[in-house]
Amino acid sequence: MFFSIPDGTFTICRDAAGIAGNIFAFGLFISPIPTFKRIIRNQSTENFSGLPYVYALLNCLICTWYGTPLISFDNLLVMTVNSIGAVFQITYIIIFIVHADREKKIRMLGLLLAVFGLMAIVVGGSLQIADRGTRWVFVGLLSCASLISMFASPLFIINLVIRTKSVEFMPFYLSLSTFLMSTSFFLYGVFNFDAFIYVPNGIGTILGILQLALYFHYKTKSAEESREPLMVSHA
Repeated sequence: MFFSIPDGTFTICRDAAGIAGNIFAFGLFISPIPTFKRIIRNQSTENFSGLPYVYALLNCLICTWYGTPLISFDNLLVMTVNSIGAVFQITYIIIFIVHADREKKIRMLGLLLAVFGLMAIVVGGSLQIADRGTRWVFVGLLSCASLISMFASPLFIINLVIRTKSVEFMPFYLSLSTFLMSTSFFLYGVFNFDAFIYVPNGIGTILGILQLALYFHYKTKSAEESREPLMVSHA
C-alpha cells in the first residue's frame, strides 16, 4: 500500500528548511568577524587565506542570479540570502586587501575583478538563451559548480591544519555554520526537487563534517599535550 504526501507538506518542509538555511547562513556570514578583527588589530593578514571569501562571493552572485524569477521558480529564499551574503563577502575582501602585503593585494584585486567580469558574462550570456528550461539548466550547472568550489575551498585550510597540527587558522564557528547551512539547504533542495541545490549542499555537508572532525581531533590533541608534565632532565 502506497501513501502519498500532500504537496503542501513538501512546501512547508521546504520553507522551514530554507528559513533555517537563511538563519545559519547569516551565522556563516558573520562568523569571520573575529578573524577580521584580528587582521585589523594586527594590521596584517598573517597566514589567513582570502580565497574562501573570493569563492564565497562568486557563489553568492551566481546563486543570487539562479534564485531570480528570470532563471528558476520558487527560489526566493535562495536569492535573498545570497544577495545579503555577497555584501558581506565584498566587505571582507576589501578589508583583506587593505591589510594584505603587496603581493596578496595584487592577487586579490585580480581575483575580485575576475569574479565581476565572469558574473557579467554569466548574466549576459544566460539572457541570450531564449528557452527558459535551457537557461535554467545552464545557470543551475554554474551555481552547482560554484557551490562545490566554495565548499571545497576550505581544503586549503584543512591541509594547513594537518600540516601544522593546529586549528588556529580554521575558525570553529565558520566550520560549524558551513555545516549547518549546507545541511539545511540540502534538505531545501530535496523538498523542492532541485538537484542544483541538494547535490552541492550534500557535498558541503560531508566536507563540513570533515572540518568539524579535524577541529575536534586537533583541538583535543592540543589540549592533552598542554596538560602533559614537562620532562625535567637531571644531570
